[in-house]
Amino acid sequence: MIIMKCNIGELIDQKGLKKKFVAEVVGVSPQQLSNWLSGRNYPPLDKAYKLAKLLECKVDELYKDDEE
Repeated sequence: MIIMKCNIGELIDQKGLKKKFVAEVVGVSPQQLSNWLSGRNYPPLDKAYKLAKLLECKVDELYKDDEE
């Protein structure tokens, strides 16, 4: 089984951004961003593209496979 491990929090920290700012730019609530960071759910594709652009990375770098 493949599990997707979230890299979003690490990428946000590397850029020195505040999570509230990231949520505002991407157009989601801080709670929604928190859900992505915790792995409760994943961003829709349009939000993933905005997030990747803000974090200056590729969309596929937001998550990585964490095989069990």
